[in-house]
Amino acid sequence: MKRIRISRCGTQLLAPSAPRRPFCPCTASLQQTCTPHNHRIQRRLQTTAAAFNAADTEELLPPTETVQSIEQQQQPQKQPRRPRKLSLESLPSPHPLRARESVKLAALRSRLSLPQHFPLPTLARTLVHPSADPDPAFNNASLAMLGSNILSYYLSEHLICNYPRLPMAIIFAAHDAYIGPKALATIAGEWGIEAAAEPGGEVDPGLLQFRRLNAGDPLPAELRRRTPHNWNVTTTHRILRSDEFGSAYSGPSSPQQLARKPIPVEEAAQSFVRALVGSLHLHLGRPTTKRFFRDHFLSRHLDLSTLFDFRTPTRDLSRLCAREGFEPPVARLISETGRASRHPVFVVGVYSGRDKLGEGAGSSLDEARFRAAAAALKSWCLYKPLDVTVPSEMEGVEEGDAAGAAARRWRPNMVDCGEVVV
Repeated sequence: MKRIRISRCGTQLLAPSAPRRPFCPCTASLQQTCTPHNHRIQRRLQTTAAAFNAADTEELLPPTETVQSIEQQQQPQKQPRRPRKLSLESLPSPHPLRARESVKLAALRSRLSLPQHFPLPTLARTLVHPSADPDPAFNNASLAMLGSNILSYYLSEHLICNYPRLPMAIIFAAHDAYIGPKALATIAGEWGIEAAAEPGGEVDPGLLQFRRLNAGDPLPAELRRRTPHNWNVTTTHRILRSDEFGSAYSGPSSPQQLARKPIPVEEAAQSFVRALVGSLHLHLGRPTTKRFFRDHFLSRHLDLSTLFDFRTPTRDLSRLCAREGFEPPVARLISETGRASRHPVFVVGVYSGRDKLGEGAGSSLDEARFRAAAAALKSWCLYKPLDVTVPSEMEGVEEGDAAGAAARRWRPNMVDCGEVVV
């Protein structure tokens, strides 16, 4: 066995070994006269220190077990095997590193006027639906849930603060018109989103990745509408038990439930839009996300007056006047033309005392009175205050920031007593 220098072994940590006699009586004299072949020992013998005695050398040698352990440490360790490189066809979705080389993603970021520091791998992740890649670390399920809550929050505060007298049915209809499934799918089409024929690692990251539903195949159980009983469809039930659109169909509780299941194009498109809003909130913050929501969602024109559908407007108006303490409404004929012709026109106004509440025209007196009462109810419900402060404007105002607190001082909004119960 090869001997090792004493300095390389911590002799102070080793137990002293018992002295042994040399195998040959001439060993000590031979070690003093003969020059060893080891160059390290030659260098040691050339120094001014006295040479070691054989007995002393034998005493200072470490035990055999210690030498074996040191030799094992000096042996080169086996390098771990490198993981086998997977082919692109075996991946369920494109690799995140390929997003930096995608021209479609760069063009999409420019079309949406997003900052250049918004990461392209995150934008590519928003295009991957759980039906294509079930791994939550690579699909947009978590981002879509966050974006859905942010869209509902911003739209709810906008409608409730700007139109405090809107009935719940109109608020549900406005939610569906602004951020409903069909509206989000239309917005994704306007942004120029293209869908891939089949998801895979070799597909361009700038395409929408999802598993297509073949024509004629039934929808998954999570996407089927469940119609409740007629007695259970009430305003209270829609507020407590339904989704933000007030519909009986609430959809899957999590997009991850649609993993590996074929879905229609509209479902994947709306998931992308929601995931994009969620990623903007995480990477760019609240101000940029709210500006993006205002530019791409609230900028879409929606006439709220077209959402109303009154069944008995005259009775509703009478109950409203009685609740608010107004005089009972009275319908009066303002003008008419062609009473004896085939197409007469009557203009009727609804008055409460000397105040004119509404006006309507029709081919008969009853129709004109009906439309006048509906116009009066619309003018009451569509009331909009002049000075409005939404709750999201107060987010981020620090207590020590006096200038920011003065610029965004909270002003209490109007709170209506509620709908008219007939």
